[in-house]
Amino acid sequence: MSLLLVMVAGVAMAATPAPASGDIPQLMARAESLKTSDNAGFAKLLETLESRTAELSETQKWHLRFMEGWQADYIGQDEKAKSLLEEVIKQSSDNNLRTRATATLINVLGAGHHYQEAFEYLDRGLDDLPQVTDKQTRFPLLGEASQLLVEAGQYDLASKYASQIVEEFPTGRYGCIGRMLKLHAELHDEQPRISNETFQSAINQCLNIGERLAADTIRRDMVFLDMQQNKLDDALSLLQENYGEVKGLGYSGLTAEYNVLLAQVYWKKNNIPFAQKYATAAVDIASKSDLTDPLLTAYQLLYEIERQYGDLRQALAYHEKYVAADKEHLDDVREKALAYQIVKQQVEAKKVELDTVNKQNQILQLQQALDHKAVETGRLYIALLLTVLASIAFWLFRLKRSQLRFMRLARRDGLTGIFNRQHFMEEAEQTLRYAAKSLRGACLILIDLDHFKNVNDTYGHIVGDTVLKRAVTTCQRYLHSCDVFGRIGGEEFGILLPECSLIQALERAEQIRAAIQDGRDDEFQHVAISASFGIASTAHYGYDFRRLLLAADGALYRAKRDGRNRVVVSMNETTPASNTHKHATGQGSALDSTPSCAE
Repeated sequence: MSLLLVMVAGVAMAATPAPASGDIPQLMARAESLKTSDNAGFAKLLETLESRTAELSETQKWHLRFMEGWQADYIGQDEKAKSLLEEVIKQSSDNNLRTRATATLINVLGAGHHYQEAFEYLDRGLDDLPQVTDKQTRFPLLGEASQLLVEAGQYDLASKYASQIVEEFPTGRYGCIGRMLKLHAELHDEQPRISNETFQSAINQCLNIGERLAADTIRRDMVFLDMQQNKLDDALSLLQENYGEVKGLGYSGLTAEYNVLLAQVYWKKNNIPFAQKYATAAVDIASKSDLTDPLLTAYQLLYEIERQYGDLRQALAYHEKYVAADKEHLDDVREKALAYQIVKQQVEAKKVELDTVNKQNQILQLQQALDHKAVETGRLYIALLLTVLASIAFWLFRLKRSQLRFMRLARRDGLTGIFNRQHFMEEAEQTLRYAAKSLRGACLILIDLDHFKNVNDTYGHIVGDTVLKRAVTTCQRYLHSCDVFGRIGGEEFGILLPECSLIQALERAEQIRAAIQDGRDDEFQHVAISASFGIASTAHYGYDFRRLLLAADGALYRAKRDGRNRVVVSMNETTPASNTHKHATGQGSALDSTPSCAE
């Protein structure tokens, strides 16, 4: 179950005294109060109620069915939970019970990666929410909406629903969880402006009512913001003070995230042994619980650590795990975003369809009136009909164009307009497969802007974004139509040059390097920028993209280490180390001479 649903269940009802054996309402109230505090006792009470089904009213039977579905979700029986909860939603006459079942079912569908169904039920539940007057019943659905929308990247909407919780529950446990969700959504703004006082106020509210799990979750986000602002000592102090408590809570997701945050802080503080310790602990926890985000970060850190230690075999193993986890993560993120957009488009289409039906009814009425009007009046009605049909066609055209635009944007980096990481890797692998079949050489160039973090810290993110776009434009001037160009992440870019020899790749990389160094923008002439380049060729590493990527990354690392603003070529193991610089400076006699592709 999700963290939110566990919290909701824990505060759903106050504990009640043990009921008499014949008191059905008391038995149900007692069962609700034991859901998470004594799940074994809750299960026994369900068995008692199931044995007395004949004594239950129709409303009580559906309430029992809901609790059975909740329990199935709690113990991991997703299909059973889905079936029971869908029955309650479709057949119960109790609006409050249907809303609770909808919130629980959204949790089941989200955990099972059935995102489109989850968003469909969320849309229906939010449409029906104005009819639900009980605030405690409204809370779980609003909470699930905020949580699911954050995962789909809809942070403004997520913050809106969390704010609604805070407005309805300014104090108490629901208010605590609402503030936790609101802060988490606001943390994903491009430039979050959450003060430490705001964080601490929310933490204190949760601690005052004993909600330590929510308080530690807010602390996690507080640490994340401290790290973004380079307040490493504050982040480390907060993590160390609360790490033991988080482990004691027994919630694996939060424990894995705390371990990853500790590993990141120690890595930035250059404490490699401690960074390795906590990253390994995060992998141990996350790999057992299907926790993609902390697992991805931990693998990336362990790859960097092993590479720094010089254990390239182990670094490659961690890099392969990172790439696999990153692909799974990107697929999951894209699936959530796509599911949200599909449901959004379906809702718009239904509105258009309903509007069409209304207009068709109006048209029928007009057609009936034609029998009683003159021919001239009939022509007027026909013109109106054509106008209505043209309007419908226009809306359908806009809807289709919106869908095509969304599919196109899913392949592109939002800032620079070039391929994003996932699509770059797919295109590069496909190009290499073609090159392997035709026995033609190819080269991979990795580019990393030097000291880019200093540009962001000194001039701000707007200038940083301008520098990134300027670098991309510079690179594109030297690319051919068959080259594959993409943004791998942050300030790092990749170019795959098919039908290109190592000498030609070196020459083009040097041209791009010089152009980036000499480039100036009229508005930001005072911002100087340079870039480091790493090159790997299929002539030395074959056509396996991951091996080529690791080799080019190693060359890029050497370029950074040797002073930046330079091009370094990676050679295979059989090439003497003393010759590496010669290749990098363009001595072509020892390099592949495959012709380059036409511009």
